[in-house]
Amino acid sequence: MTTPVVGIDIGGTKTAAALVDRAGRVLERREAPTPARSGPEAVLDAAARLAADLLGATTGPVGVGTAGTVDPATGGIRYATDSLPGWTGTPVADALAARLGRGVRVTNDVNAAALGECWAGAGQDRADVLLVAVGTGLGGAIVRHGRVEAGARGAAGEVGHLPAPGAERLRCGCGRYGHLEAIASGSGLAAAYLIETGAHVTGRTVAQRAAAGDGVAQRVVERAGAVLGAALAGLVALLDPDAVLVAGGAAGSLLPSASAAYSAEVPAGWAAVPLLPATLGADAVVVGAARLAID
Repeated sequence: MTTPVVGIDIGGTKTAAALVDRAGRVLERREAPTPARSGPEAVLDAAARLAADLLGATTGPVGVGTAGTVDPATGGIRYATDSLPGWTGTPVADALAARLGRGVRVTNDVNAAALGECWAGAGQDRADVLLVAVGTGLGGAIVRHGRVEAGARGAAGEVGHLPAPGAERLRCGCGRYGHLEAIASGSGLAAAYLIETGAHVTGRTVAQRAAAGDGVAQRVVERAGAVLGAALAGLVALLDPDAVLVAGGAAGSLLPSASAAYSAEVPAGWAAVPLLPATLGADAVVVGAARLAID
């Protein structure tokens, strides 16, 4: 069977759908803003419209990577943040199957990104991979032999809620303080910079200012990267992967200091496990969602 498949990426800001061939290459892509404030039905309608435009060239199921924790048994959303209001409890698999007239498989967007990277990106030819996605928040996923480790609640690999030194005054997206996401993420960079300077800017702006030579921004970025790298070194000893991949919009700014801390902290028995940048960029979720559909 060589026909392409459709993968969908539902995020709080944008939704994308792509036609992906059996080698993991994106053939066509559609994208639109996510109508998050209009509620789950509008979000599902938008995703279905994008996918329907690509389905004529395909057979078989559609794959979806979405924000939120996904119940692996039902394809519904167990928990989601306010980036998609009302998304918790949405039966994504069933609702999209009804709209598209074919089966739908659903996983968390970071899980999908990990599947994509292991299929057609930086994790190719590696059996066991830990991927960490550093964006506005901090997500994680574990892939073993081409399959996502879901855990009992579909949330295995969520590294963002590990306790982290230096984050005690920083609020995590879950509402608590002191977690890794609260320091090693776009929102964490913004919060730390605010404490240091009183300036309200985005995490992206902090990274840009660091690159331009702003000393405070450089300290914030270097501290966040060092904490992330040390945490990943500990996780390597716990999970024993073949490689650790770092993806997401904030990955580039944190990787230099994260790599240095990782090399310094990783136990000797795991010194050969590389810390690598992911390579698929914005296509990772749709490619991984397509892989999910194939599997």
